[in-house]
Amino acid sequence: MSTLESLLCPIDQLPLCQQERSLRCSNGHTFDLAKSGYVNLLPVQNKRSKQPGDSKDMVQARQAFLELGHYFPIVEEITRTWPAALNARPLVRILDAGCGEGYYLQHLSQRLADLSVMTECVGVDISKWAVAAASKRDKSTSWIVGSNACLPTPAGRFDAILCLFGFPAFSEFQRVLSDDGVLLLVDAGPDHLIELRQILYPSIHEYKAPYREGMADFRLIQESSLSYSFSLSSQEEIQQLLCMTPHIHKASYAGKEAVKQLSNLALTANIYFRWYQKG
Repeated sequence: MSTLESLLCPIDQLPLCQQERSLRCSNGHTFDLAKSGYVNLLPVQNKRSKQPGDSKDMVQARQAFLELGHYFPIVEEITRTWPAALNARPLVRILDAGCGEGYYLQHLSQRLADLSVMTECVGVDISKWAVAAASKRDKSTSWIVGSNACLPTPAGRFDAILCLFGFPAFSEFQRVLSDDGVLLLVDAGPDHLIELRQILYPSIHEYKAPYREGMADFRLIQESSLSYSFSLSSQEEIQQLLCMTPHIHKASYAGKEAVKQLSNLALTANIYFRWYQKG
């Protein structure tokens, strides 16, 4: 069972203490640990829907696609650009904000361990299905169902926050980062999956860089990009990729039907990496 420490009650922000298989605050709010070890700290009043975040089918599709290894270069680029200043710490406390099923955080912690960097990892996602899957694949990490908009952790808790293809909440990131902590944003570039998008949509909108309002407390310290080609060799793999992207909801019926006719697809990955320092 993962170690769930230094967490706050999402209802009254009081410290949570573990009592057997539950976390409890002094006001009596109790949150049970699932069999696989994760905890749900997303109260009903903070949900915008009954089952927020990725569905069970989307999570399963992402798991199957990621295990093919096509996105592993993302892990390698994060490792390559990892700020050297963090390696001087005896322990690096990492938060993956929008961790999904835990693929990136698990592989990154393994790569850092190979470099003799000791880490303490926490993954947060609003999808119960994603966190449940993450808790089954990696028992050394603390997995939490929660929202980036109201992270259930005290101030200054983390040395590094990762937000990969997610929804950043900069005021919360600033609050829970240590004074010299760093933030990594990973976003799709203009040519990411361009071949798939050209089939799904009658026209491709002009690329607009992610809007970063609220970043006054962060300073850009490093940026890089990654572009490479990969191929999918079956309709099943193509559908797995489509189902894990927002395009499954945005594309027209005709576009999705056109994709169903494919038996293979050559694709471009185009990804931006931006590291920021707090303060």
